[in-house]
Amino acid sequence: MKIPGTSIKGTESWTPYSYVFVGGRALEIKSFYMSGHEVTRAEYKEVIGSDPSTAKAYDKDGHKLTGEAAGKNPVNEVNWYDALVYCNKRSIKEKLTPCYTIGGKTNPDEWGAVPSSEDSTWNAAVCSFDANGYRLPTEAEWEWAARGGENYTYAGSDNYNEVAWCSENTNDTGTRDVKTKKANGYGLYDMSGNVYEWCWDRYNEDISNTTPNTGSPSGFYRCMRGGAWNIDSKQLQVAYRGRAAPYECYYSTGFRLVRNAN
Repeated sequence: MKIPGTSIKGTESWTPYSYVFVGGRALEIKSFYMSGHEVTRAEYKEVIGSDPSTAKAYDKDGHKLTGEAAGKNPVNEVNWYDALVYCNKRSIKEKLTPCYTIGGKTNPDEWGAVPSSEDSTWNAAVCSFDANGYRLPTEAEWEWAARGGENYTYAGSDNYNEVAWCSENTNDTGTRDVKTKKANGYGLYDMSGNVYEWCWDRYNEDISNTTPNTGSPSGFYRCMRGGAWNIDSKQLQVAYRGRAAPYECYYSTGFRLVRNAN
């Protein structure tokens, strides 16, 4: 889906309140393409060769899915490093210019094994925002897209049950197949719920008017947004911010792709 760009002056008022679009923070968000759904288990397996997901999978009616039948459920148990690998591998596969460079290289086959603990080389990954390949959204891009040009508490509604899979309607059982709830105003599904989504930015609790477009230049954690199937609805709000160490994997965390539109 093509998400329209915007110039945020830092003088706007936001409903619901934003912790990213704060007073005095001027932001230029260029138009970009965002996948209408979270990366699925089938999509991940096609590029990486395996599916790391550990969460149980169900369809929208609560029927358990296994094997290929679970392919339309969002991939999970992927850390932030895994997401970078997927983005570059898929970009190369589709003959696009990779966005990420680690250790001076853009081919993930030359990056070595994905770390399962903190790694200074991988933490120093660089993103070329001018490249036409796949990447993670910045936190500002994610929230702008999640709001969908609307003023809803959740991505597409004030009623979480219309747009999101969370603990209240999954009973903490597992993920649901993507695109089975209502989309938001930009045609994006599951921006609230199903799985948390990694963003590019380093997490800083206090965003200020000096924070760059691409997030804080320092910080240990990486941002993740949107809430998940095993999280209560309060954490599914478009303004809610989450965080995790880049090497941490959870059965409630996946990601979504964006590409430049210019």
